[in-house]
Amino acid sequence: MTAELAAALPAVVAVLALGLWAVSAVGMKVRAIDAANSAAIAAARGEDAQAVAAPYLPEGAAVTVSSDDAVARAVVTAPVRPLGPLTPPMEITAEAAAPMEPGLE
Repeated sequence: MTAELAAALPAVVAVLALGLWAVSAVGMKVRAIDAANSAAIAAARGEDAQAVAAPYLPEGAAVTVSSDDAVARAVVTAPVRPLGPLTPPMEITAEAAAPMEPGLE
C-alpha cells in the first residue's frame, strides 16, 4: 500500500494544484467582469470609471474607457499569478458596454 501511495501522491498534488489554479483564475475573471461592468456604467453616467473599478482589481490592473454618442465601453486587463510566484503570469481581460445616459455631454 505504501508504494502505491508514494506513486500516486504526486499526481494527487498536481490535480489539487491545478484545481486551485483554476478556481483562482475564474475568481479573478469574475472580478474583472464586475469591474468592467461598473466602469462602463460609471462612464455612461459621467462618473470616474477608474475610481469605481479600482476596488475590484489587484495591483497592476488597467481600465480603459472609451465612449461615443451612444455607448460607453470599458476594457479591464488584470495580470495575475493564481498560485503565486511559482506559476507563470496570465492576463485576464473583460469587456463591457453601457448606453450613455441622456442629457450628458
